[in-house]
Amino acid sequence: MKAVMRRTTVYFDPGIHRALRLKAAETDRSISDVIDEALRLCLLEDAEDLAALRKRAHEPNIRFEDAVRDLKRRGKL
Repeated sequence: MKAVMRRTTVYFDPGIHRALRLKAAETDRSISDVIDEALRLCLLEDAEDLAALRKRAHEPNIRFEDAVRDLKRRGKL
């Protein structure tokens, strides 16, 4: 069963809007479909980032200064 689509108003920079219209026309899709796909990909990336953060939550924290000092000590800098 397909979800009911919701309507909203979004304001775009004129250049972005032009590119969006061109992308929709070039791919034979609606502007809504192009935006929906872009937002889904963005949210998926956020979900992957959050999963990676949860996975690494118990790793020790290393201060930047200590990391640089270690790189120098090992001759990497």
